[in-house]
Amino acid sequence: MQKNTVSQVAIITGAGQGLGLAIAENFLLEGKRVVFVDVNEQLLNEVKTSELVSQYASSKTMFIAMDVSNVNAIKESVQTIVEHWGRIDILINNAGVRKETSVEDITEEEWNLILSVNLGGTFFYSQAVLDTMKRQKSGRIINISSFGGQAGPLSSGAHYCASKAGQLVLTKSFARSLAGQGITVNAVAPAAIQTPEMDTIEPVKLEKMRESIPVQRFGEAEEVASMVSYLASDAAGYITGSTFDINGGLFMR
Repeated sequence: MQKNTVSQVAIITGAGQGLGLAIAENFLLEGKRVVFVDVNEQLLNEVKTSELVSQYASSKTMFIAMDVSNVNAIKESVQTIVEHWGRIDILINNAGVRKETSVEDITEEEWNLILSVNLGGTFFYSQAVLDTMKRQKSGRIINISSFGGQAGPLSSGAHYCASKAGQLVLTKSFARSLAGQGITVNAVAPAAIQTPEMDTIEPVKLEKMRESIPVQRFGEAEEVASMVSYLASDAAGYITGSTFDINGGLFMR
């Protein structure tokens, strides 16, 4: 197997905290150049000055504050990255909005917000990197979906779950279209991972959730990051169109 010896460029959306940050930090430790994308500029500034990230020179990191529901902003970010580093090897579509609104109370505005960020952001960012990856004849796109997109609501609203289910179908669509061009597209579907997002869930609900998990614990962000690193590696070149569950046994198939 031919190894990629070039310092790869990885884009991670929603990299300001949680899973996105863990994935980005893992990539840095592996020697990749990393683009941290997040809508929250304050979070990005905190990441930039954090103990791990601040050790890396600007030649290894880039920070872009943007909303992935803005298609023009996506195109501009890709242009900036290519102009700066000349390549894009990995895209991690992780940015997302999660709400627990009941079916009866979901408004048109909230529906459009969730779908435009979670699903639209995944589609249009993937679309935007294709020219570069096709020119390189190589690339990895990894979509961070959710248990909710497979089995329906655990603690999330119907709109969130619908957007995450849509990501799984997009994964297959892109994978089939790009399989002959050295570009693989896969999805990871985590559930009950210990991230700042859990702080928004009521303690009683969290405990019931933990008790329902066969392995009797919540997952760690680093466990998801390790799976993503594998899928982004040369070793995973024969894997495309697949979804990988990281859920402690909540959903088995």
